[in-house]
Amino acid sequence: MDKRSISEKRSPRVLIVDDQQAMAEMLAEGLVDRGYDAVAFSSGRAALEELARRGAAAIVTDMRMPDLDGLELLAEVRKLPLAKPVPVIVMTAYGAIDSAVEAIRRGAFHYLAKPFKLDELVLFLERALQDTALRREADSLRTTLRERFGSQAVLGNSKSMRTALDVLERVSQSDVPILFLGETGTGKGLLARVLHAQSERKSGPFVSVNCAAIPEALLESELFGHVKGAFTGASADRPGLFAEADGGVLFLDEIAELAAPVQAKLLHVLEGHAVRPVGATREREVDVRILAATHRDLRARVRDGLFREDLLYRLDVVRVQVPPLRERLEDLPGLVERFLREALADAPRSPVRGVSPAALESMLRYRWPGNVRELQHQISRAVLLGRSEEIAPSDLTPEITAKASRVPSSALFETELIPVRELQKRYAAWATEKLGGHRSRAASALEVDGKTLSRWLSELPDPNPDATG
Repeated sequence: MDKRSISEKRSPRVLIVDDQQAMAEMLAEGLVDRGYDAVAFSSGRAALEELARRGAAAIVTDMRMPDLDGLELLAEVRKLPLAKPVPVIVMTAYGAIDSAVEAIRRGAFHYLAKPFKLDELVLFLERALQDTALRREADSLRTTLRERFGSQAVLGNSKSMRTALDVLERVSQSDVPILFLGETGTGKGLLARVLHAQSERKSGPFVSVNCAAIPEALLESELFGHVKGAFTGASADRPGLFAEADGGVLFLDEIAELAAPVQAKLLHVLEGHAVRPVGATREREVDVRILAATHRDLRARVRDGLFREDLLYRLDVVRVQVPPLRERLEDLPGLVERFLREALADAPRSPVRGVSPAALESMLRYRWPGNVRELQHQISRAVLLGRSEEIAPSDLTPEITAKASRVPSSALFETELIPVRELQKRYAAWATEKLGGHRSRAASALEVDGKTLSRWLSELPDPNPDATG
């Protein structure tokens, strides 16, 4: 092992525990020479107290000790509320291998039979630290995926979005096809990723393809693959997207644009769970869950002879209707906050730090034909071009400030710069006041449940505390 590779980083702290103090100190000194920060202990309880007080990257402990043996120390380590897991390596005499195996069963990383060479201990310490780091990275990745593609990523408290999310939750553990319907830009692809992140296939691939973006002549090869020489330019075998998605999810966006031959082949895959690459003589089994999306009326396309009715039945097992943004404007303040945070992460030098009340009012009055995608682009543009701390109406494109299809709410805001969350609360308070203080009616009008409305109003005085029904 390269001693320099450890010392250039922060030296891993290792606790060596052996009731023979000389043995513990000899191992600790050897590890220090190899770039570790090693400390010797002759008592398991003393090592445990040190671990709770200062932490450690790993523990190396003898199995048989008078005050706290290796198995007991291992159990106590696992009970501590540590910020990250600490691997334990046990040392044992050759005649007590059974105890060492029991330690492995209880969670020890490895055991070493005495006598052993220092290089052997260093090797397994390095493996233990690498394994722990990989586990932390995997946990962090799973957390990131849950945060990014979990239901909270959609930021939907409106009744229509909660209905869509409820459907996703109920079908997440099955493998039935899902058909997402909704206007362009509503977030159908994001909901597909939410479903994948919640499903048992979350550790498998998520492969997405826009069927309208690939020329018809190439789409069949792109989806199902091809073999070398199948057509001009096929210089090597290509597995195709179905094969890439094996064990996971294939998201077919804009599925209404599929040509008739590809529709027929897709139907065959859905029925037989196998694909035949272009030019191949044999099929290949695939385990893929199909999610599809479109902004078109598929039943109308069936009537017009543009889409196979039998394929529609296969795809339309569970339907998720994704509402347009204009029908869930109560979600807009939260979406603005999220997109502002993302845009500032990409443009940290921007002076923008918030959204002015007047700009948010303009956005609430606009009908958003491009839906959530248009809103995201507006916020990104305003962050890139903004010259002050708050996004003003002048930072938005003219069509947003010119068109008003929502009731004006000048009384909703005051003139100072306030956070988006505060704007959301004031919007809820304004709606409640407009309905005479009746919270149940306000919640119904805003298409949220009473608990959500109460949360929005939590830091605002009740406009009419006696009118709750």
